[in-house]
Amino acid sequence: MLAQNGTPTAGGARGLAMGNTGLGFQDINAIFSNQAGLADLKSVELTVFGEQRFFLSELNVLRAGVALPVSAGVFGLSLEYFGFDQYNEQKIGLSYARRLSKLISISGQIDYLNTRIPEYGNDGSLTFELGIQSNLVENLTLAAHIYSPVQVRINEDYSIPSVYRLGLAYKPSSKVIVTAELEKDLDYEATFRGGLEYAAAEGFFLRLGAGSNPTIISFGLGYKKNTLTIDVASAYHLDLGFMPALSAGYAF
Repeated sequence: MLAQNGTPTAGGARGLAMGNTGLGFQDINAIFSNQAGLADLKSVELTVFGEQRFFLSELNVLRAGVALPVSAGVFGLSLEYFGFDQYNEQKIGLSYARRLSKLISISGQIDYLNTRIPEYGNDGSLTFELGIQSNLVENLTLAAHIYSPVQVRINEDYSIPSVYRLGLAYKPSSKVIVTAELEKDLDYEATFRGGLEYAAAEGFFLRLGAGSNPTIISFGLGYKKNTLTIDVASAYHLDLGFMPALSAGYAF
C-alpha cells in the first residue's frame, strides 16, 4: 500500500535498511515501530526521518519523535506526514512505555489520524496501538505489536486497518543483530521481513534486509558518535524502484 493509513512502519532508516523491521529495537527508533522498545531509555531523545518513495515528491514521508523518561516509565510523542499538497495524511501518537520486570516491557499509544484532500476537506479519527517486548532468552528479544485491534470506521466503505505483528531480534555476537518479523493485515496476505546489522567498526554499521508481499531488498549505513546518530538507507521494490531515506537522532 502506498498510503500510510497510520499503520506502523519501520524503525526509522535503521529499520528500513533491515527489511522494514523494528519490533525488537530498544532505542529511539522504536517510537515508530514498537513503543515498548522505549522503556529503557534514560535520557530525553529525539529523532527525525525522511523518505521519498520511488523518487516521487507526491510520496514523501516525514516523521519526528521525542521520548521523555520519567520515574514511572517513558512518554513518547510522534508526528508523521505522508503525501503532498493535494493529498496528505497526518498522524499524531502519544505513547507510554514501562518495564514491568527484567524480562518484560509493555507500551500503549493513542493515535489521532487525519486525511486532508483540499477539494473535500479533512477527516479525522482516533485509534490505538499496543506493544510488548520480552527477553526470555539471553541475547534474544521477542516482540509483538497490535495496531488498531478494534474496528474504527472512517465511512461506510472504509475502516482503519487492523495490523498484527510478531518478531524477534537476536544478537549472536556483540557485533551482529538479526531481525525477523511476520505481519498480518486482516485484509491482506501475511508479510515476512528480515534484516541484518553488522558493527563493521567503532561507530559504523552495515545493514541489509529483505521482505515479501511486496518483494523488497534493502540496505543502509549507520554512524553513531556520543549522543548523535545518523542512518541512511534505501529499499528497492522490484517493480517500482528505490525508496531512499535518512534518519538523525540525538540524546540529551
